[in-house]
Amino acid sequence: HQLIAEFLGTALMIVFGVGVHCCEVLNTSKYQNSGHIFAITTWGFGITISLFIFGDVSINPAMVVAQAVLGNIPWAQVIPISIAEVFGGIFGSVVVFIAYYDQFKASEEIDRIKIRNIFSTNPNVRNLPRNFFVEFIDTFIFITAILAICTVKTPGIVPIAVGLLVWAIGMGMGGPTGFAMNLARDMGPRIAHALLPIPGGKADNDWQYGILVPGIAPFLGAACAALFARYFLG
Repeated sequence: HQLIAEFLGTALMIVFGVGVHCCEVLNTSKYQNSGHIFAITTWGFGITISLFIFGDVSINPAMVVAQAVLGNIPWAQVIPISIAEVFGGIFGSVVVFIAYYDQFKASEEIDRIKIRNIFSTNPNVRNLPRNFFVEFIDTFIFITAILAICTVKTPGIVPIAVGLLVWAIGMGMGGPTGFAMNLARDMGPRIAHALLPIPGGKADNDWQYGILVPGIAPFLGAACAALFARYFLG
């Protein structure tokens, strides 16, 4: 049940997130060129809705690692849950591609990197050490804040507060790398982009960046956040 919930929760998050990028980028979309506030707000609200529906889910392998570091789940569960989340990211991306297929067909002249970036994150300035640092610190703030938020026992406050947290990090620190903070958020759609028959062709998937920056950096940020939460925040 937990694996299915992680799969579906991640898929729904991606339906909102990749969907809003389709909406903002593709020709014949009703809301083309709506801007970053439109996109970041949808990500935040979408995560809130996913948490309301599926409850006690991580929908993020970085959070799964943080929970293991804190001793809340066995380490043996980290890989199965993370795989379920990545597959959820793939499935959600496929759903969005089907929904926006006519818009993809109408957008064959749009730069292929912009099309790839609908699915996965990408730095405006490619500097891998600095990009890695940004994703590390974004995830550290993100996971630390969620662990603090979860100590508040008011019913319904956690999904709303996490959505606002995503909104704030995106507005403040999303500019350099697109603030993935989540292997499943980036790798799932990145894999989907590689597999889907996108009209007009595809740009290179940039696996080097995908594995190093939105892949590895969030795990380190989450582990450090868990240690900070335990030994400093108590």
